[in-house]
Amino acid sequence: MARLILFIIVVFILYYVFHFLIKDPSLRKKVNTRDEPEELVQDLYCQTYIPKGSAVKKRIAGKDCYFCNSECLKKYLEKLAH
Repeated sequence: MARLILFIIVVFILYYVFHFLIKDPSLRKKVNTRDEPEELVQDLYCQTYIPKGSAVKKRIAGKDCYFCNSECLKKYLEKLAH
């Protein structure tokens, strides 16, 4: 009788461990990137700071440059040409 009770306890423990690790992702620790602040980059033309994810990115002279919109990018490139 003691073996049966021990067997049932072990099965329940294994079930809950398996359920925790595999079946229920809500209990596992999640990496939530929305809680982390987004990196800000400075527009080289108008000097405003914008989120890196929404910036217009252009590689100029081997360096990544960021702009708030395509108009600032165009004006910056014209300024470099003169």
